[in-house]
Amino acid sequence: MAGKLGILVSSDKHLDYVIHLTEAAHDKGKDVEIFFTGKGVLLTQSSEFQKLVGKAKLSLCENSFRALGLEGDVPGLGFKDFATQAKNAEIIKTSDRYVVF
Repeated sequence: MAGKLGILVSSDKHLDYVIHLTEAAHDKGKDVEIFFTGKGVLLTQSSEFQKLVGKAKLSLCENSFRALGLEGDVPGLGFKDFATQAKNAEIIKTSDRYVVF
């Protein structure tokens, strides 16, 4: 049983911690799912964000993304990964552990 780690990122700080935690969990064979919301969506604009691609299933709050004036593609995210808070609730429900940044 691999186990699943859910991560909520609502702050535009600590991307390095999110990356390191994700890499460590991925290396241990854990499934990782990350939801970005609020100011956390600003982290998608960092060149370091690319380090999460392939190590976690990524999604973000489309409302927060648009409200902060962002647009365009985000590495590792498809059209359906721009979601609502219902996606965050699903991650909480299906995760063995859940961390908030």
